[in-house]
Amino acid sequence: MVSLFSQPYPIDDDPLRQLRRAAAIGLFIGLFLVVFQPFGLGNWQTPAKLFKIAGFGLVTFVITAFNFIVWQRVFPRQFAENRWTVWREILLVTGNILLIAIGNRFYLEWLLDEGEDSGVGWLGMILITFLIGLFPTTGAVLLSYIARLRKYTRAAAGLPVQVVDEKPPGEALPVSGPALNLVAENEKDSLTFPAADLIYIESSDNYCTVVYLKADSSGTLQPVKPLLRSSLSRLESQINQLSIARKPFVRCHRSFIVNLDRVERVTGNAQGYKLHLLGGQFQIPVARKYNDTLVAELKAL
Repeated sequence: MVSLFSQPYPIDDDPLRQLRRAAAIGLFIGLFLVVFQPFGLGNWQTPAKLFKIAGFGLVTFVITAFNFIVWQRVFPRQFAENRWTVWREILLVTGNILLIAIGNRFYLEWLLDEGEDSGVGWLGMILITFLIGLFPTTGAVLLSYIARLRKYTRAAAGLPVQVVDEKPPGEALPVSGPALNLVAENEKDSLTFPAADLIYIESSDNYCTVVYLKADSSGTLQPVKPLLRSSLSRLESQINQLSIARKPFVRCHRSFIVNLDRVERVTGNAQGYKLHLLGGQFQIPVARKYNDTLVAELKAL
């Protein structure tokens, strides 16, 4: 069970989807409180009662949007997909539930007239909200994890990949085709090598790591990882200018471009597909928005 909570879990980094999710949660809470009026709200006598109760949904929306959107921008490393796991997702959602309880309690105190008693104590309201939310949250995340894991594992098993001939360690596919010239933003630094030797490119901040094969002193091809100061989009544009009939270089993630001719195996986990290259030395994630493109390109190989 402990290992299950440590498994990778997808994190949504699309602000628009997060905003829609927060709106859905706020709408649900608002409607739930208006219809069922728990925590003594049914006995509350006040003008515009339903309007005020619906305000709990607005508070819920604001808090949830802040938690799902702002924290990821403030602490990007903590919310990086390669670090996100099942227990982190449970912690995020449970923490959001607690903050919603506290925020709505403050809202209730603001609504009440001076000296008026809501009938529910601070601790009671927060504890009830936490207990009500904890177990459904845990169950929902675990069920989502299992469903995503099965989906991507089965789909990955049916994807075609590059068949690499058996060769001594360090050797790779034969080199052919034109040279690839990648130029940095300063228009001075550049890399030139056979396009077929490109493995992948990874962006990080204002730099890109270009991973390609290069012969060492003994003539054996080994992966090298020089840096270029450039955006990934700029390098992608340069790659697309290659005059070749078929371009196996595909954007598979906002931070990665991969050479599909170097993909030797595709696996799946709850976060999506993983591309394995160069005997498993490199594992490249595939973002959900690029799934359809990647699958189509692999099937076209």
